[in-house]
Amino acid sequence: MNNLKVAIIVGSSSDIPHLEKAEELLKEFGVVYELKVLSAHRTPDALQEYVKNAEANGVEVIIAAAGKAAALPGVVASLVTLPVIGIPIKSSFLDGMDSLLSIVQMPEGIPVGCMGVSNAANAALYAVQMLSLKYPQLQKKIAAYRKKQARAIKEFNENKKSLR
Repeated sequence: MNNLKVAIIVGSSSDIPHLEKAEELLKEFGVVYELKVLSAHRTPDALQEYVKNAEANGVEVIIAAAGKAAALPGVVASLVTLPVIGIPIKSSFLDGMDSLLSIVQMPEGIPVGCMGVSNAANAALYAVQMLSLKYPQLQKKIAAYRKKQARAIKEFNENKKSLR
């Protein structure tokens, strides 16, 4: 799976901390990814060049995260036929609702899968699920991940102290 690739694109370097969980999960699943800072507004030419060459460079799914106007996921989706997962980033304005509404309001014909505000974990898991359609070994890893989640909850409930 060395050639598997997810591109993570953020509109600003200040968005990078919001993507840490996505990076952790992609590593855990053994999915190769790269992270780029490319702004739909400040570096449109560089964004266009990167995205138009993404598929030829082995990218199979793109995660695009942005705050405020959050145009990045939609612009990326308009340039490729690859699946694009949008993550609205919680900004200092409107607690991320502005970003969420920007991403979910895509015009018909240019779809973007939208995750919850600052929910990079679900974006990574969704990307892995998409890739698992082509790479069955990822299906086993997803099943194991879910079992691990269930086990953690069971262990918590067995070990919790009474609050009475």
